[in-house]
Amino acid sequence: MSKFDEIRSFHDCEVNEAVQSIIRHPMMKALMNFTFPDIDEKILSEKLKNTHSVYDFQKNFISHTIRKILETSSQGLTTSGFDKLDKNTSYLFVSNHRDIVLDTSLLNLVLLDKGYIMTSSAIGDNLVHQNFLHILAKLNRNFLVQRGLSLREKLKSSQLMSEYIFQLLTCENRSVWIAQREGRTKDGKDATQQGVLKMLAMASGNASLPEFFKNLRIVPLSISYEYDPTDVLKMPQLLAKQNDEVYVKSKDEDFNTMMSGVLGQKKRIHLHAGNIINEELNDIAVNLDNKNKQLQAIAQIIDDSVIDNYKLWPTNYIAYDLLNKTEQFSEKYTDKEKQIFERRLEMRINIDDETLRNGFLSMYANPVVSKMKLLPESF
Repeated sequence: MSKFDEIRSFHDCEVNEAVQSIIRHPMMKALMNFTFPDIDEKILSEKLKNTHSVYDFQKNFISHTIRKILETSSQGLTTSGFDKLDKNTSYLFVSNHRDIVLDTSLLNLVLLDKGYIMTSSAIGDNLVHQNFLHILAKLNRNFLVQRGLSLREKLKSSQLMSEYIFQLLTCENRSVWIAQREGRTKDGKDATQQGVLKMLAMASGNASLPEFFKNLRIVPLSISYEYDPTDVLKMPQLLAKQNDEVYVKSKDEDFNTMMSGVLGQKKRIHLHAGNIINEELNDIAVNLDNKNKQLQAIAQIIDDSVIDNYKLWPTNYIAYDLLNKTEQFSEKYTDKEKQIFERRLEMRINIDDETLRNGFLSMYANPVVSKMKLLPESF
């Protein structure tokens, strides 16, 4: 027994048994039919039965699923920044978070295609209550972030996860993906929670924070979707927050959100791998000796990179102009693009509800606002 057994993904020696346990599951059959519509079920079943590693499962099956998702629900995926990375080195990708499933899946597809080390990725255990989803997550090298714990349990869980991430990066040479905050960004404002950095630092021992974080080789990751297929699903939670109300998720809300994110139209998608933040960590080590200030500075470095490298789409500029009743960015989009966006707005919400309309538009406009604050000279 390993102390990480409760949260870790499958070891390769466990993969074949896990795969065989879900081959006949209706959701697995649906997944394979979607991915390989022209291949006979018996052939796929035999191929699955001969799968003995996480890498083979991801390469031979899941990567094709992600390609199919891109083909059917997007206008393509573009990337930048990855050429600065070393193919034999593991990295901690600290990422803005838009989609439950696709953020990490798209990153791994990029890493696979470019010959880099794929990631082990954090996922909330609230998202994998169903046994099938739990097994599928572990087959995709997901490790579990335990939710809904008491304060004492949360502290223990954070320590365990910190040690596991550190072991993956430094002992197993495995890259790791983690969101910069707990849960997806609902309002388009990407910001790193210091709690995430505090969790990572729990494995630092006697090392200084800057030195410890240098060992993690942090790469800020910017993910942007031209259209968020779950935009309207985020509105109830945003409105509850705005009204200082406690938001309670419905029973199947997480699953429905996952499916909407996977199958809904996203148009264009872009991933940018930022620079490793080691030089900035050297500056922090020299200029700051207070741990809280160091954590604030590290969070700011990640935020600045995510915002700076976030690709703005016509939808972002259109939403900004509609929200602010201006034509400031009219050169960034066409009349047709604006009409399509306004049509989407009308179809997804009651545009006569000003609060709802402004919340929806702000979700798309806030990345523009963030970039204007960071880089005012560019606007």
